[in-house]
Formats: sequence, structure tokens, C-alpha cells
Amino acid sequence: KKYNVKTKDITILPIGGVARLEKIPEKPKEELVVAIAGPLVNVALALVTAMFITFPEANELTDLVSEGITASNFFLIPAFPMDGGRILRALLAMRFERSRATKIAARIGQLLAIGFVFIGFYVNPFLIFIGLFILLGAQAEVQFTESKALLAGYTVQDALMQQYQSIDSGELIKTAVAFLLNGQSKFFLITENSLPVGTLSRDEIIKALSTKGENEVVRNVMNKDFIFLEVDSPLEEAFEKMQQQKTSLIPVVKNELIVGALDMENILEFIMVKNAKEKNIAKRINN
Repeated sequence: KKYNVKTKDITILPIGGVARLEKIPEKPKEELVVAIAGPLVNVALALVTAMFITFPEANELTDLVSEGITASNFFLIPAFPMDGGRILRALLAMRFERSRATKIAARIGQLLAIGFVFIGFYVNPFLIFIGLFILLGAQAEVQFTESKALLAGYTVQDALMQQYQSIDSGELIKTAVAFLLNGQSKFFLITENSLPVGTLSRDEIIKALSTKGENEVVRNVMNKDFIFLEVDSPLEEAFEKMQQQKTSLIPVVKNELIVGALDMENILEFIMVKNAKEKNIAKRINN
């Protein structure tokens, strides 16, 4: 389906064309500066709070500054998702490719995490939770970086879904439930007068069904906070943007016409296909 969006006020996101700090920069020197800035802010805030808000005694000032430094030291642990892990990755990325630098930094962090868990059993149980937090965070960072690397060089067009399920905003939740049960779609584009006005996920349908009932109108429960992607947007940056906004379906436009949708599940399938092809090529070369 192609929807003309000229008559609707929309946000078209030509990813990569806007300079704003919505993510950690990927250039090693820039990432290093940003990662170091975080812990330094803790110390600065402690000083400002102590000097201009509480007017503490000298010993209280020392305690506040000490707490700020302690918090900074925690975040400087060389492990993801703390700033220390990003600092380590930035330093490694000055010598290695970013994906490899991420893996090395993550492995170092995971070794530290195992140490925290082990020590936590004997010293402080809270260290166990820190260790588990680091283990999960490191693995997530590696997977995210590897996924972005596999998507590099591709555009939204390469993973575009031209066949997707749409629901009119005036329909009832029970209609959405029927679409959910009778097909494979878990995310739906909501339209009104043939124009996209929102999205609706499986979780949102279930929540609406349990709280408002099956006769609630879709427009009252749909997600109205959505964006559009240009068809030639870099796929890796589209993937990152969808992760940041925690959205799984985004309409795609070309020359102000809706030409399809980008679905998170489709991107993951694209990654799996590309990864399988690369493994097959590597296997042939080795043989």
C-alpha cells in the first residue's frame, strides 16, 4: 500500500543528516571524551551541591565530595554498561576495529563480573548483583555492536516490508485481536483516511483488552508517538534509532509516499540471513 503523506504533519527522519547527541559517538576520541565526562559530572555536582545548596561544614563538604568520587569510581569500572567499559572500548578502538574492540572490552568486563560474583558470596552480596548486571550489560553491548556491523552498508530499502498489516483507527480492539490471532503480524500500522496515524503492538493490544475491553476503539489505545524513515536511510542507524525509541514498526517513505514499513523482527531476520551467508562463505574459503 502507498499512502500520500503530503497533507499530514509528520516527522520524516532522514537518519544521519542531523547533528545531535542522541547516542555515544563511534569515533574513539569522541567516545572517550563523552565517557569520561559522565563520572566527572558526578564530582562537579557534588561540589556544586555542597557549596551552593547545603552550605555544609568542612567535614560535610569532604563527605559529599568523597561520595561523588566514589560514584565516579564505580562508573569507571572497565566494564559495560558503565562508562569505564566505554572508555576501555574507546582506547582499544584506537588500535582495533570497533566490533573487535567491543568484544575485548566486554570479555574483560565479564571476567571482572565473575570476580564480583565470587567475592560477593564471601564479602558483600550486593557485589553479586553488580556482577550479574555487568555480565548482562556486556553481552547486550556485544550483540548490539555486532548487529550494527552486519547492517553497515545497507539501507532501509534492503529490509523493507512491502506487505504489512494495517488497521483503521476506528476499528475495535476485538478486530485487532482477530488480526493478531489469524496471522503472523505482531505489530500493526494504524491508519485514518488512508493516512498513517499510529502503531499498535501485540503487548498494547493485550493491555487494552485487559484494561478497557474488546469494544474499545483502536485510536484510543494506539501509539501516536511514531516517526517516518526515508527509504535510503542507513539501515544500521535505523536499527539503532528503533532500539533507542523502543519501537518495533516504523512507516517508510519515498518522495512523501508510504512505500512500506520497517519491522524490528524483519531486521533481526535480515541479520540472521546475512550472518548465515557470511559463515557459509567463510566455510568454503577454509575448505
